[in-house]
Parts: sequence; structure tokens; C-alpha cells
Amino acid sequence: MSPISLTVSRLLLGALGVAAAAFGVAHLLTETRTGTVTQLVVWAAGAVVLHDGVLVPLVLAAGLLLTRGRLRGVWRAALLTLGTVTLVALPALLRPGRPANPSVLPLDYPMGLAAVAAAVVVGATVAAGRRLWLTRGERQS
Repeated sequence: MSPISLTVSRLLLGALGVAAAAFGVAHLLTETRTGTVTQLVVWAAGAVVLHDGVLVPLVLAAGLLLTRGRLRGVWRAALLTLGTVTLVALPALLRPGRPANPSVLPLDYPMGLAAVAAAVVVGATVAAGRRLWLTRGERQS
């Protein structure tokens, strides 16, 4: 792709993103109940604090402790993915009791989280194995 077409593509995607964000903000401000925006801002700020203040330092520390060398990035990515998925799943996992409307949370969320975690671990293991295989081949040639 030429540099001009890349620039045009980036500008179009950027404009589409800005338009979507503007639509979302306009809808949020005009279509929500009073006080909801404040609750959303508090929730978003809490998510940022949890992510940047708790999750990322834990992932980086675990990455340092668990592995050295070439595979550190693979396992850090896996840990970051697992931590983020777990944070997203926490409201459904921690909700007490059964909801009054069974269609609100109809799935087995602990089993879903376990399946996603298994997929991430398998993917990271495959990526780590591939990286080791490729570096082994470079050393032999």
C-alpha cells in the first residue's frame, strides 16, 4: 500500500471513530436518566484505576517472576488478557443470587471464564512454542 493510501485510510478510520464517539456521547447526554452520567464517569474512573493501578503492575511483576528472556512478552500478554477478561466478567460472577428475569444473565459465566482462560493459555503456549521453535532453527543454521 502506498503512503498516501495509508494516510487516507487512517484519516477515514479516525473520522469514523470520532463520529461514533460523538454519537455515543450525544446519546449518553440526551437519552439517559439524571445521575446516570455521573455513575458512568465514576465507574469508568474506577476501571482505569483498577487497570492501571492494580492489573498492569501485577501483570508486569508476574511476568518478571515467571519467565525470563524471549518468552516474557508472550506470558505477559496472556496474563494481561486473563486479567482484563476477569475484570470484565467480575460483575456477572459476583452477582448474588438468581436474577428476577432469567434472560438477564442466562449463561454459565464461571464456565465461560474458564473456557476463555483455557483458550488464552493454549494460545500463549502455542505462541511460546513457535517462538522457541523459530529461535532453535536460527541457532542450528
